[in-house]
Amino acid sequence: MTSSFVVYIDESGDEGFKFEVAGGGKGSSEWFVLSGVVIEKQHDIETTKLISRIKAVLGRNDDEQDTLHFRKLQHNHRLPLIAEIAKAPLKTLTVMIHKPSLVNVELFQTRNALYFYASCLLLERVSWYCRDHKTSHTPGDGSASIMFSNRAGMSYEEFKEYLNRLREQSDGVRIDWDIIRADQIKSYSAKLRGMQIADAVASSFYYGLELDQYGFCEPRYASMLQPTVYHHKGRYAGYGFKFFPVTAQPSP
Repeated sequence: MTSSFVVYIDESGDEGFKFEVAGGGKGSSEWFVLSGVVIEKQHDIETTKLISRIKAVLGRNDDEQDTLHFRKLQHNHRLPLIAEIAKAPLKTLTVMIHKPSLVNVELFQTRNALYFYASCLLLERVSWYCRDHKTSHTPGDGSASIMFSNRAGMSYEEFKEYLNRLREQSDGVRIDWDIIRADQIKSYSAKLRGMQIADAVASSFYYGLELDQYGFCEPRYASMLQPTVYHHKGRYAGYGFKFFPVTAQPSP
């Protein structure tokens, strides 16, 4: 049997902890955001074609070399991209970590530790969504093919070993291991259309949280994406989006 779902994962922000730099320049981001975009595998190709449609709207070439990087787009070009994602048959899940609020911060400063932890939180929620939304009309075995955006200096074999250790521990880890399987995790180039969608989603939530040099953030993109956010019985917090630590959650 093949997997039933495809999940594209990308991040926004950085993993650094140097929030202040000499001369008052920009230091590390306060927020690290990791987003997943879940699509039923049978609809993957058709759904990710939205990138081609937006390129046509923006007058850009529809080839792999012309990749849509959200942070490089002008505001008026970001809006039609987000609007197209918002009406697509997909679900989004996002983990938002406020690094200055972390306790025992040294645990997250080793190589890839923050990314691994955020990925674990995200894959928990991905597994819940896939488990609860497979129907008799969904082909495959119910599992998910996990596609991470390729990151320089990261070993995905190490990440698979990390997941396998979590599976053996079981305590405190709420991943449904029938859905998330280490052998179905791979990394892909940002040129992949699905990865461009994940980039836009992660960036949208990041811009809604991270203050710019003038002290403002831009929540409009994230608000537009609300129809895509995974929720359970009307509850979004803890499902489609997860703030960590809990004290970092912005006030309503």
